[in-house]
Amino acid sequence: MSKPTKRDQAIAASIAGWFIENDRDFPWRTTPRNPYYALVSEAMLLQTQAARIAERFPVFIDRFPTVDSLAHADEQDVLAQWSGLGYYRRAKNLHRAAQRVVDEHDGVVPSDVESLLQLPGIGRYTAGSIASIAFDKPEPIVDGNVVRVLLRIEGADLPPTETATKKMLWERAETLVKSADSPAAFNEGMMELGATICTPRSPSCQECPVRTRCKAKKQGRQGEIPMPKPKPKQRIVHAASVVIRDKQGRMLIEKRDDSGMWAGLWQAPTVESDDKAPSKTMIKVIAGGKQIKRLNTFEHQTSHRTFHFTVYAAAPPSRRKAHQRWATDAQIRSLALARPQMRILLGDDGSG
Repeated sequence: MSKPTKRDQAIAASIAGWFIENDRDFPWRTTPRNPYYALVSEAMLLQTQAARIAERFPVFIDRFPTVDSLAHADEQDVLAQWSGLGYYRRAKNLHRAAQRVVDEHDGVVPSDVESLLQLPGIGRYTAGSIASIAFDKPEPIVDGNVVRVLLRIEGADLPPTETATKKMLWERAETLVKSADSPAAFNEGMMELGATICTPRSPSCQECPVRTRCKAKKQGRQGEIPMPKPKPKQRIVHAASVVIRDKQGRMLIEKRDDSGMWAGLWQAPTVESDDKAPSKTMIKVIAGGKQIKRLNTFEHQTSHRTFHFTVYAAAPPSRRKAHQRWATDAQIRSLALARPQMRILLGDDGSG
């Protein structure tokens, strides 16, 4: 780490001061910060917008108000509370992390990065975020927002995904946070600045607290920095789901395997194919041999997959399979469902 300069100190002070005056009111931003809330919110915020988490966080905390209550919860209950947020591995890791905190740290979320890194699902960014925000420790953080802010401040026209760039960004983040009077306010300010002011497109530079020290602004290149990331190659998945109701109005549902996409979640009887749309024969098999009627089609996008869903209806089979069960609409709402299955089974995409 390089020795902080006066410019570094000024940048850190400006961002921390700006955050204290302009932070958005989120339910996990308590005074003082709650380490358990930090653990939960950081898990939720990975790859999900803060505005959406602001709606779901209080519901999750109401169900699991302490690390102990989360640790002793059933995994299916945890996944059900996570329904619609996507990336369900985060929920499983959070559950396991809570169990480790209870078993190995007497139910107290650790304050040091080394211990935090030993928890399931906790990487360098999340460990630094919890240590700095909840415990005001001078630990660096680098996420997508911070990458953009740092590259623009330094006028660095570098590919964000390259190892050398990442190394430079972590070193700059460390230098800046160690020069801050309040590491917590500085780190939250960096993330907030990237989310609200130093946005990917049309940044609001005139409202930025470090506009006079931003090299990209001086060069008029804030629209060019950072360099665009290469788009990940999308895998196409064709899926067919069958909606089946019995005479009591219950729907037939099944649990997915414990590995792979949407592991352990519930769904309508579904068949998937990478090559082409499932054949009628394949669909009739999951429909219990009954005739099928096409209802609708839709697409669902994830970070690396494009799902083409076709939804069918069928009469109830004479016998359900071992991994299937009948459930009412109310029961289905209490289960862990991926967003496409919310739409298929309940007519709800989880955005409300």
